[in-house]
This record gives sequence, structure tokens and C-alpha cells, in this order.
Amino acid sequence: MRFLIAGAGAIGAYIGARMARAGFDVTLFARGPHLRAMQQNGVQVKSAEGDFVTRPIIAGTLEEVGPVDVVFLGVKAHGLPQLAPHLKPLLGPETTVVSTQNGIPWWYFQGFGGEWDGLHLERVDPGGVVSAAIEARQVVGSIVYFSTEIPSPGVIQHIEGNRISLGEPDGSRSDRSRKIAEALIASGLRCPVTTRLRHEIWVKVLGNASLNPVSALTRSTIVQMVRDPGVCSVIRNIMQEVEAVSHKLGMELPVSIDQRIAGAEKVGEHKTSMLQDLEAGRPMELEALVGAVVELGERVGLPMTCTRTVYHCTKLLAQSSASQQAR
Repeated sequence: MRFLIAGAGAIGAYIGARMARAGFDVTLFARGPHLRAMQQNGVQVKSAEGDFVTRPIIAGTLEEVGPVDVVFLGVKAHGLPQLAPHLKPLLGPETTVVSTQNGIPWWYFQGFGGEWDGLHLERVDPGGVVSAAIEARQVVGSIVYFSTEIPSPGVIQHIEGNRISLGEPDGSRSDRSRKIAEALIASGLRCPVTTRLRHEIWVKVLGNASLNPVSALTRSTIVQMVRDPGVCSVIRNIMQEVEAVSHKLGMELPVSIDQRIAGAEKVGEHKTSMLQDLEAGRPMELEALVGAVVELGERVGLPMTCTRTVYHCTKLLAQSSASQQAR
């Protein structure tokens, strides 16, 4: 099988480096200084589990890669609308596309069934450009449960975790999901194949939609937020609103809000991805993590008062940060 990491950032390059070290045919697509550093020095992974360097094929354009068997979409959700229209050279009739994005993915309601079947979320798929470029039948979903950063171009710092869940949107156990999981497991990752991916997405969204924006607004770590009674109350209110949206869609979550908050506290003095992006001057995943939930709340008739308030405050913060970076 030929694999391509389309967007070899912190998550994508880590997956690609592990696969390359295990001997799989994997190409990493990147741009800018990160591209040049990986071409010159390989992918350098720093981890408490052991440092290593691999030298997979590093591509600066998608046209030079050609059709592959599996495409991992390694960009963040706000990068997909720009990337998706350029994926055509990679996609053969049997190519599988694995989404790794946080939040509510663009494909979530494709084949959902019932009154919400085919629902389009403008905040994650503006103008429908992503769904137009990637056929629903090609998609295998995933949820990433590890943390990585790029401290310098070509260098991936693995912080913690090694699990990535895979699942077919229709809940089936397919051969393609099994084969991809086997490759990831052989590369040293934990990779369960779940039949309840849509439910599992909402468990992660509970934390993403609450902890991420509040951390950006307060510049606080996860443990600082959940141990502050006032801030934790805001987080709990957002989680309750998110849970209400999931229930409207027929999703019964396998964990309670108390369990989700307790699990967050165990993470400790960790900065959320949104806070990391804010501090680094990068765009935040606000629309996929929070905006899409607010949009869904509107569709199902829920006010989302606390979530909407935090969303708009964080959106203004993002705009102010972008203005400062442009000066």
C-alpha cells in the first residue's frame, strides 16, 4: 500500500515518521521551511520513548506524488478548504481518505440517515469545497489521542499519547479500516477500530469546545481551569450545551460530564492546542471546535448561550492576534 500524509505538520509528520521507520511506503507533503528541513535532514522525532530520524520521501507538490492507496489529511480543519481541491492527482477509484481533524468533521452527516442526513456545516466546509473534492465513500474517520509539536522546522516533539481510533462513518468493520489499523499498529501506535466513531467524536468535542477556547481566553493550562471553581463552572455549562446538541442528534455519550472533567484534570499542566496556536501566532481551530457546535445548536433549535458567548469572545481574540501578527 502507498500512503501519503497530505499536510505533514506535527500530527501528520509524526504518523509518517513512524510509518517510514516501520518500512511502509509513505510520502510526506509539506511546504516552506518545514519542507526544506525534512528534505535536507529527514524527519527528526524527539520523544521520551526514544529519539529517531527517518528519511521518507518528502514532496513539495501533490502532482509529483500521483495516485496512492491511502491519504491521511494531516492539516488542521481550517486548512482543509484550501487543500481539498488539490487532492485530485492523488485519488484513484479505490483511494481511502483518512480524516484526522479535531471537532465536527465535514463528512459527519454524510450517510447519517434520518432528518439530519446530508446536513452541511458551513463553518467546517465553506461553500461545500471539501465535500465536492472528496467523495463520501472514500472517507474513513479517525480521532487522534496524542500530542505533538514542531519546535523547529523538520523536528517533531512527541509530548504524550500514542492512540488513534479509526472508524467507518457507517459503523461497519471494513477491510480497509483493518488494513490501515494494522499498518499503524505495526508502526508503534495503538489503533482500535471502532463501530461508534460518531459517538466517540462527541466525547472529544465535549472537551474541545469548552477547554480549548477558555484556555485561549485565560491563558491557562487544563488543570488550572478545572481547579478554578468559577472557570470550571463555565466549562461545565459549555459541556452541558454540547451534550444537549448531541442528544438532539440521537447520540448517547458513553461518559458523563463529571467523568470528562475528571479525565481532563488528570492531563495536568498541559496547554490545549488552541492556546499553543495562539501563543505561536498561528490560526486557531475555532470554527471546527466551537463554531460548528454553535451552528449545529442553531440547526436543532438550542440557544447555546454560554458556548456562543465564549465563541464570539475567542473569535475577537483570534482577530486581534491576527492583526498584531500582520503589523
